[in-house]
Order: sequence, then structure tokens, then C-alpha cells
Amino acid sequence: MNTKEQIKTYIESQEEPKRADMQMLHQHMLQLLPNSKLWFLDGTDATGKVIANPNIGYGQFMMCHKDGSFKEFYQIGISANTTGISVYIMGLEDKTYLPNNFGATIGKTTVTGYCIKFKSLKDINIDVLDEAIRYGLSKQIELT
Repeated sequence: MNTKEQIKTYIESQEEPKRADMQMLHQHMLQLLPNSKLWFLDGTDATGKVIANPNIGYGQFMMCHKDGSFKEFYQIGISANTTGISVYIMGLEDKTYLPNNFGATIGKTTVTGYCIKFKSLKDINIDVLDEAIRYGLSKQIELT
């Protein structure tokens, strides 16, 4: 199965109303980042052990690990979780910026240094989410 098919299967596997929200958010991300690389991570490690929720990624950058090694990874990710949906903004140096600058205005969310988690799209201000994503894209650490 190719990446687009994996993404479609993943979204379709979600229960409503999360399925509709994931589909709308995926389409929104494709419009926001029209030429970006698509990723699908199934949440398993090299041995097949489940270590995370599956996620859809958009864009690419080189992520530096603590040991000094590099890995190509997505810039923006979305994932269904047990309570809703998470949007990941990867590669930010300042882990306080998202919560301090978007936490109070984005809606009913939990905002961490790289993750915006919400129950439903109706609970958030999509324009503020877009602003946070654009900020993340402009501030990511590019290590190549």
C-alpha cells in the first residue's frame, strides 16, 4: 500500500465523528502545505512493537537526535488519540512558545512545546491553528 492509501485507510478506520474531523483536517493540511512530502507512520518500531499512535505527516526536515545523529522526519503531523486529535509541530527550539502564544486563543486544547491536542475541530479556532503551524514552519531547526 502506498502512503496515500495508508492515510485513507487510517482515517477511515476512525469512529465518527473523529473520522470526519480527521478527514477535514487532512484536507486542510494538504491545502496549507500543497507540495509537501506525505508521511504515514503506523506507530510501530522496527520490531513491530506498538510505541505510538499512528500519524500522518506533512513536509520534511532533518531532526537531530541527542546522540548527534540525524533523521529525516515530517514537519507537521496529525494523529487520532483516545480523547481526540493531536497536531504536532516538530523541530521547535523554544518549547514555551506554542503554549505561551497560542494556548489562550486557540480554543479548548492542551498545548505543549510541540503538540496541540483537542477533542474535536469544533473546539478550536482553525485560524489560530494555522498561525501556530506557520510559526512552526518558519522556526524549525534545519540541520542538513
